[in-house]
Amino acid sequence: MSKQNKSSVKVFSPATVANVACGFDVVGLALDGPGDEMELQISDAPGVRIIRVEGATLPLEAAQNVAGVALQAMLQEYAQPDLGVEVTIHKHIQPGSGIGSSAASAAGAVVGLNKLLGDHFPAESLVRFAMEGERLACGTPHADNVAPAIMGGFTLVRSYQPLDVIRLHTPEDLWVTVIHPQIEVKTSDARGILKQQVLLRDAIRQWGNVGALVAGLYQENYPLISRALEDVIVEPIRSILIPAFHELKLKCREAGALGGGISGSGPSVFMLSKGETNARAVADTMQQIYAPLGVDYKIYVSRISTSGVHEIQD
Repeated sequence: MSKQNKSSVKVFSPATVANVACGFDVVGLALDGPGDEMELQISDAPGVRIIRVEGATLPLEAAQNVAGVALQAMLQEYAQPDLGVEVTIHKHIQPGSGIGSSAASAAGAVVGLNKLLGDHFPAESLVRFAMEGERLACGTPHADNVAPAIMGGFTLVRSYQPLDVIRLHTPEDLWVTVIHPQIEVKTSDARGILKQQVLLRDAIRQWGNVGALVAGLYQENYPLISRALEDVIVEPIRSILIPAFHELKLKCREAGALGGGISGSGPSVFMLSKGETNARAVADTMQQIYAPLGVDYKIYVSRISTSGVHEIQD
């Protein structure tokens, strides 16, 4: 069993974009920012204690908190009954934003504890533990947010049973622009409106786009990435929940975006661009569209984080 190297740690856990248009529940990417900060400390009292949550109203009871249930799953497998951990969470990602708020809490918790345990568990095990937080948050233990948060960059979930997560290549010049309308779309509600069956022709088109996206990332082929950013299954249904969605997509492409779509279950919308200049031009376009709507919003322009959750120093 690994030795504990230290008694406390502070980590940064990034926001994430899940689905990435065509990759529903299987493709995700991590942002450089925004992100949550979490402090974890080994405790003499066994089990998990959530000491404080700042920035959001979330349960302190471990069994009702996504970070708490992820840590409980991890401690159960670590099989040291006397081990305890205390957690303080500083939320900078608004719950219901569509950029991986629950995933950031769950991922940051398990990576932080793993550091205190001397990196006892491999990354894929950490993804599995963090998925328990997603199960609590929305009823489905999906990994397309927690995997990039933990592993960094783009990730692909090849299989859930058994879990098989692949870290993909991230082109250095690929940037992300995200607009977060200040309305809440619960993941559970957004999943509830989805069709349970899809036409074979739509499935074939979607598979082709996922394959093309992966190829485009490895080849750093930006026109191919652009063509692959098409969702014919989920986006047509969920887009009705997001103000000015279709105008956003059209105008942002005209401003230089490669393409994009709904981030996770929404309401955030993401756009990928080649280079920071294009990404910031897309941000300006987003602002021009949303300013007259009377809906509060936040816009983020970010590189893709290749490190994922990482330790920070005070």
